[in-house]
Amino acid sequence: MIRVFATDSGTLLETAGKFFQPASSLTIDAIFQAADALALVRRVCERAQPVPPPAQLRAPIQSQEVWAAGVTYFRSRTARMAESQVAGGGSFYDRVYEAERPELFFKATPHRVVGPGGGVRIRADSKWNVPEPELTLAINSAGKIFGYTIGNDMSSRDIEGENPLYLPQAKAYDGAAALGPCLVVTAELPAPTTIIAIEILRGKQRVFSGETTVGQIKRPLPSLAEWLCRENSFPAGCYLMTGTGVVPADDFTLRHGDEVRITIEPVGTLANPVV
Repeated sequence: MIRVFATDSGTLLETAGKFFQPASSLTIDAIFQAADALALVRRVCERAQPVPPPAQLRAPIQSQEVWAAGVTYFRSRTARMAESQVAGGGSFYDRVYEAERPELFFKATPHRVVGPGGGVRIRADSKWNVPEPELTLAINSAGKIFGYTIGNDMSSRDIEGENPLYLPQAKAYDGAAALGPCLVVTAELPAPTTIIAIEILRGKQRVFSGETTVGQIKRPLPSLAEWLCRENSFPAGCYLMTGTGVVPADDFTLRHGDEVRITIEPVGTLANPVV
């Protein structure tokens, strides 16, 4: 396992607690396009010079699209059915939870993604907004999972609940996604016991916290990647958020100035203010 950090001056690699600066430029795109990303970053580490830890980080993304899977947890199914009652529907979420074909939707282009410390946004025309903490798969240009990071899938629940055709507006807008703090490149998928934890701070007060595990995802992770890559090509690879199993109560909405903190080890903690 090697962790890749994106900084203003390029990529840094970390293994066994030591950081390394590649001798030559190693881009995020090159990692996503490699036939064996782990072998590539290992070779680079062997030739790289040790450096201090980075002070500031960017999102580990370059040319990748960000996609997302929905209704992969039972808790998400329940929440989506409840919010959709506004439109008098709801059964379609139950059906997709049980169906062979998953819900997959486009989430963000790179310029709409923020990194650690960047401001995630809530829409001005929405009154019910929540973060969604998600294990996010890194998929290479050949459609193979080679690593993962943390994703925050910001969502406007009132817009989505009003009509399922409004999903793109509820999900895809400037600052609607955050990734980081690093990309874990590994040959192993996260263990089912891996914890996905979130806390939301308002001032110094914790106003929401919760956690779930990777094992609560209903669908096998390779299956989600396979469905995404059917009839779809990704020359620079892509990220796939895998759904959320932690949903705040229906009377909760984010406010300007809140801080969202999502933790998945060994990725670390992704912290973002809300604007």
